[in-house]
Amino acid sequence: MITPKILRVHRFLAALWCGVATAALAQPTVELERKEPAPAPNVENSLVKIFATVRRPDLSRPWTKLTPTDITGSGLVIEGKRILTNAHVVLYASQVQVQANQSGDKMSAIVEAVAPGIDLAVLRLEDASFFDSHPPLEISTSLPEVKDPVLVYGFPTGGTSLSITKGIVSRIEFTYYNYFVSGLRVQIDAAINPGNSGGPALVGDKVIGLAFSHLVNAQNIGYIIPSDEINLFLKDIADGHYDGKPALFDDFQTLENDALRTFLKLNKAVEGVVVRQPFDTGPSYPLKQWDVISKIGDTPIDDQGMVKVGKNLRVRFNYLVQQIARDGKVPLTVIRDGKELSIQQPVSTDRPRLIPYLRGSYPSYFVFGPVSFTNATDDLIGSVTYGTNGPTWNAILSELGSPLLTRRGEKPAFPGEELVVVPSPFFPHKLSKGYNNQNFKTVESVNGVAVKNLAHLVQLLRDSTEEFIVIVFAGRGAENLVLPRVAVRLATDDILADNGVRAQGSADMLSIWNAKPGAK
Repeated sequence: MITPKILRVHRFLAALWCGVATAALAQPTVELERKEPAPAPNVENSLVKIFATVRRPDLSRPWTKLTPTDITGSGLVIEGKRILTNAHVVLYASQVQVQANQSGDKMSAIVEAVAPGIDLAVLRLEDASFFDSHPPLEISTSLPEVKDPVLVYGFPTGGTSLSITKGIVSRIEFTYYNYFVSGLRVQIDAAINPGNSGGPALVGDKVIGLAFSHLVNAQNIGYIIPSDEINLFLKDIADGHYDGKPALFDDFQTLENDALRTFLKLNKAVEGVVVRQPFDTGPSYPLKQWDVISKIGDTPIDDQGMVKVGKNLRVRFNYLVQQIARDGKVPLTVIRDGKELSIQQPVSTDRPRLIPYLRGSYPSYFVFGPVSFTNATDDLIGSVTYGTNGPTWNAILSELGSPLLTRRGEKPAFPGEELVVVPSPFFPHKLSKGYNNQNFKTVESVNGVAVKNLAHLVQLLRDSTEEFIVIVFAGRGAENLVLPRVAVRLATDDILADNGVRAQGSADMLSIWNAKPGAK
């Protein structure tokens, strides 16, 4: 028989057991919570939502711009009464406004510095009193560790108020960003969506990075630009100008293959990365083909071209270039013909390209009668070779042997070399009667003179005194244009007016065209 006293004892023991079991089961949760970052004081007060109206160039009609588009992003207050965000949030912006968290007012902002390659930008406000009540967040001076818990703040789509997501640091790599610019990139599993761009990621009370991207068609794979890259960018723009990140543009390959090691007569103790093709083959260029780079500075490079950074991080050796480069050079130790050499290797902030990227600028152009010209850019080529009709255009340009494909990625053959291309169909006019449209054809010569670049083409057209202008295009499948010089000049203004083109050329090309008015 269970007496009231025994029942009370049973209840006591049951309660005691439940308490112990609950405590035991809850212990891992308590430990996990200790590892999660608590929101830093006043973080929300240092965040802003960014509203930008962007007008991107119309690449096939370079005399105009595309329809304005409104986009939103995120940003944070940093030292110096500034706001940090992503470049892609404000690139080509004709108007930028910021709105503090929990505020109903928007304030006008000015883009002070932008680095499209590493996707960072800094804004200033017209009214600096905003910063009196919105303090800066501290940017970490060290990299996070894999598995560090992280909080991401921002204003993503799906609502208007501040969003906070949490996750962990999953991976840290040195990889490509944009326009052949490389840098450290941190992968996290916290949710990042459109609108999060430019929002901070925090570990504890310090900013360890800026949200900028997520992997499409994958779950919980987001990317942030780490504080390491942010601090380099801020240091670069301290003088009011962005120079860019120093880098090596030589081609390398790993030293893992046994036959390759035997061919290079390397003993087993040698580790490093092989120079497949130097960026410059001139006799004064320090690196040579088949050199083995064994150290960058004092740091050894392994056979996969990787270096150890700290205790737990292993990244491509190129990462150290931006850390130790001084006066445009980086110290390397190379093995050449069995001998160890120390060299000072030049580095550059920009890789010269025959077909460059616009990087936030608008294309130059010039109109001559029914024909328009612009300099070939990677943006223009991408606009036709990607997307729904991309495979068709790739096939066409490849079949025709177009330099837009065959020379894409090359260095200029001489200083100032550009490809000049016809970006759009001819303007309707009797002067082009009987000619097929030559859009996306590359100009080879004008009146027998090889065209060096767009400025040179304008000079040739300006200075010609011949009865006809003969334009020859490169590649197969093109037609030669023969245009009456005087008639073209007389018709150009009417052609511009009929087609709503405000100016015959961009400001830089018009300055060349008008340089010798007596020659017209």
